[in-house]
Amino acid sequence: MQEFSIEIENPEGGSEGISRMRQPQEPLIRGLPDDIALLCLARVPREYHTVLKFVSRRWRDLVHGEGLHAHRKKHNLDETWIYALCRDKFEQVCCYVLDPNSSRRSWKQMRELPSHSLLRKGVGFEVLGKRLYLMGGCRWSEDATDETYCYDASKNSWTEANPLSTARCYFACEVLGQKIYAIGGLGLNSSVPHSWDTYDPCTNNWTSHSDGNIVPEIEDSFVLGEKIYIRCGRSAVTSQVYAVVYEPSSGTWQHADADMVSGWQGPAVVVDETLYVLDESSGTRLMMWEKDLREWVAIGRLSPLLTRPPCKLVAVGKSIYVIGKGRSTVVVDVSNAGNGGGMMVSSSIPKRTSNDEIINCKCLSI
Repeated sequence: MQEFSIEIENPEGGSEGISRMRQPQEPLIRGLPDDIALLCLARVPREYHTVLKFVSRRWRDLVHGEGLHAHRKKHNLDETWIYALCRDKFEQVCCYVLDPNSSRRSWKQMRELPSHSLLRKGVGFEVLGKRLYLMGGCRWSEDATDETYCYDASKNSWTEANPLSTARCYFACEVLGQKIYAIGGLGLNSSVPHSWDTYDPCTNNWTSHSDGNIVPEIEDSFVLGEKIYIRCGRSAVTSQVYAVVYEPSSGTWQHADADMVSGWQGPAVVVDETLYVLDESSGTRLMMWEKDLREWVAIGRLSPLLTRPPCKLVAVGKSIYVIGKGRSTVVVDVSNAGNGGGMMVSSSIPKRTSNDEIINCKCLSI
């Protein structure tokens, strides 16, 4: 039987003199303390979290809140899904999600993206915690926007977020020190190519910075050793790759290691503090930067029957996901990949017949 507590105040006590009846909070699981119930619910696979929300209001609030997310992360129970931002045959932005651990691995389309972003190009795409961010973008470089939208993966809903400090498009996005960095690109005024914005979720604000070493033509970026690297294309004079690295200690951008940059000629990803690059100049060949030897080493080639360049890379654990046109996906376990120019052993996710262009790919864990 449900219990109620009744509290009767002195009727002469003004606003406090009101009789009221208070109902104790329902337990998460009847008969169990909430801390024990949390241990049980935290082990429910992520694909069933939508079902949990329909059990009760408390379960819905638990799934939506930060507590369950923090508990799963602390105890290594969180699961990583891959989000691919694409452009379809109608030139509209769309987004697909892949659960790598599912027995039926397939890309599923997310619905109801922010309508204002659907026809924009050069949109920024980043993950911070359990949220995805769509930032900026334009139809032409002259009409870049500062609009930012946030997708909460636990609620499966989009909201408008605080705008960028500067309108920009075709810019780099990375996360460092639990802050989002929106770097360079094109925008509304001449200072944009030499600037970057940082978003702090604690204050919910963007802050603008500038540095002359940042140039507009940003082609790729990654984080390695608590530093952000951006590749800005080749020099028209020397044909060398121009890349800079952000030093958090000084808050400045400096020229990156020339030897490392020389092999950074395709999409990059970092696995266990080791840098990998997909060389698409002749087929698709995975390269690894040997920091101690200061040289690039060929890991192996991917089957041309499985890949559809141009590709983007993301890492889940020790596996690199090579995602190409139409979301064709090849999975390479780098812990088992040998050095050499031969064909690498890999697995693939069934091909799609679409020709969707892959704009960017990110991983989000809950």
